[in-house]
Amino acid sequence: MSPPDDALTDDARATSRRGVLKTGLAGGVLLAFYLPVRAAGDLPLRLANEPNQGPDDTAGTFAPNGFIRIARDGKTTLVMPQVEMGQGVYTSIAMILAEELDADFSKVVLEHAPPNDKLYGNPLFGIQATGNSNSIRSWWIPIRKAGATARAMLVAAAAQKWKVPTESCSATNGKVIHAASGRALAYADLVESAARVSPPKDPPLKDPKHFTLIGKPLKRLDTPTKVDGKTVYGIDALMPGMKFASITASPVFGGKVAHVDDTAARAVPGVQKVIVLDDMVAVVGDHTWAAMKGLAALDVTWDEGTHAAVTSEAIWRDLRAASARPGAVAKSVGDVERGLGQGDRLEAAYELPFLAHATMEPMNCTAQLKGGSCEVWLGTQIMTRVQGAVAKQLGIPPERVTVHNHFLGGGFGRRLESDMAVKAVRVAQQLNGEPVKVIWTREEDIRQDIYRPVYRDTISASLAGGKIQAMRYKVAGASIMARWFPAGFQKGIDIDAVDSAVDTPYDIPNLSVEYVRAEPAAVPTGFWRGVGPNNNVFAIESFMDEAARKAGRDPIAFRRDMLGKSPRLRAALDLVAEKSGWGQPLPPRTGRGVCAQPSFASFIATVVEAEVAEDGEVRLRRVTSAVDTGIAVNPDTIVAQLQGGLIFGLTAALHGEITIDGGRVTQSNFHDYRVLRIDEVPPIEVHIIASGEAPGGIGETGCTAGPPALRNALYAATGIPLRRLPIDREVLAGRKKA
Repeated sequence: MSPPDDALTDDARATSRRGVLKTGLAGGVLLAFYLPVRAAGDLPLRLANEPNQGPDDTAGTFAPNGFIRIARDGKTTLVMPQVEMGQGVYTSIAMILAEELDADFSKVVLEHAPPNDKLYGNPLFGIQATGNSNSIRSWWIPIRKAGATARAMLVAAAAQKWKVPTESCSATNGKVIHAASGRALAYADLVESAARVSPPKDPPLKDPKHFTLIGKPLKRLDTPTKVDGKTVYGIDALMPGMKFASITASPVFGGKVAHVDDTAARAVPGVQKVIVLDDMVAVVGDHTWAAMKGLAALDVTWDEGTHAAVTSEAIWRDLRAASARPGAVAKSVGDVERGLGQGDRLEAAYELPFLAHATMEPMNCTAQLKGGSCEVWLGTQIMTRVQGAVAKQLGIPPERVTVHNHFLGGGFGRRLESDMAVKAVRVAQQLNGEPVKVIWTREEDIRQDIYRPVYRDTISASLAGGKIQAMRYKVAGASIMARWFPAGFQKGIDIDAVDSAVDTPYDIPNLSVEYVRAEPAAVPTGFWRGVGPNNNVFAIESFMDEAARKAGRDPIAFRRDMLGKSPRLRAALDLVAEKSGWGQPLPPRTGRGVCAQPSFASFIATVVEAEVAEDGEVRLRRVTSAVDTGIAVNPDTIVAQLQGGLIFGLTAALHGEITIDGGRVTQSNFHDYRVLRIDEVPPIEVHIIASGEAPGGIGETGCTAGPPALRNALYAATGIPLRRLPIDREVLAGRKKA
């Protein structure tokens, strides 16, 4: 929440955005858009100089909305409501703004938005969060309206100066042009007069045929500083007098500290302090190396608590039992019971394991307490939740917590949590006001993650006439929404857990989708790249291949005949079949597998070509994807995101699994939580289908596409219907039953 005006300090009030407009500070016009929680595309716009409606660049009052600043030097600043974690959203949203504003793209700069759910809330979530591949699709209309409003005001200001009709003027590349007289004024020369123009109520948006930026493969704005090392991630934050700390928590979920012998740790050069809390221990030093060396030297005895007997085997046993129960009905079409009694029956169950995020940048946060306030520096996908969690830990109002957000060295859903900030603040509470940077070791990062849940999906279907006539689909797994976003868990249904199941693209006349909430003992679960669809797309697309084989049909032809209501996905399927060489001869024990999905409002078809050695080892030979993601704002970003997502998903399919023994995660680093090596990554081709539809999401579609397409390639190569990930090489080698 924004602080009430009477809660602001004199300095804060003087330098608020409202104050800036009143005093004309910096000679700029400030334009913003207010975004209530309602459907994107029908959002009113209003000036930023209304009470408590704007960002404060210096004093920490919170910017409640995305906004534009145009300064006298011609610089256009976009305060970004979303965060950049490698997905290219900073460039793409800047392109959208510059397109409608007709700004000079070379003069567009960006700033992180400060935390404020009320006015920076993601239009699809209602809270300030970056995730679910919706940055472009949620801000597509609001950002365009903001740019169009600013452009209209600038044009009106120029027309007033020239005393000509507004409609006789146009804008281009940061200038207003009056073609009849040959006159032109730069936006920089219009900022003061534009500030006095009343904004239009509903400015017209550009026809896509007039786009000059959108659709071009422009270079990313964040690339140069990432290449030369100037980019500051959360882990890079530095302040004068800063201390460094590393932490360790109980290896058993929920355990507490019993005893600490810190003799050896204190002897490490540079170690200054050992902090023992109820559930974790921190070593504070002059630098990160001292803190981590001191941490390694600690002798900690843990009270393991009630979860020391939890194992993967017990978790799977409980989940399988839960999946046999009736679930809450998320969708029901036709008469499933009657339909299942007709035609050939097929049943299968699919299982996905716990997964860690293992971002390149381990969890970290820098915190400083001073005068009843707190500042934190980190990279987060949820600024306001970090602010609120820190405030709760300290027992202070949220407005006394300043969150400095940075680029994220990977998020994948892990940074939708605030635990790293709370732990850093708990360490800072034991110091004397010095800033302290808390960095997790890689081992701590993996063993104290918030894991992708285990899932079990059961499917029963009947086949007749070469098509699926009826299908009962049931998802069993943890409800992330019940914890993270309760509005998404109503009447026993987790909307994320059934995503890409309730909206399956296939024409199935009798269909039911159920959800059974089954929380694993002790293990904390959260969002993982691909969220609900990475589970449901795997199960449904794996089942489609088995159903096609039972029907005696080609897997692509089988799918295509059930896509009458999804022409965009059918077109993607046709294109990927052509580009991948579908149907052409392959060597022995080599196969092609397909996946078709409508996830995240994009339509993508993927073919993986893979070879299985006699010992069960898998070699990826080639990956081909065709995607209709609507209007392609920046085609290069789409290609890069699909390639990265495919590698991420294929890594999980081949190697990804977190296992529990004695209440502990048994994996600890990349030696036993593998990622694909560069020599294991196959050629990846991405074909973008031209479209005039609104943009869809792209950051997670590759992640959800890779595993089922690979599984189906292995099915084609060996005839073995794997139904659990990661890929079991013992089964592929014939040494173990599936």
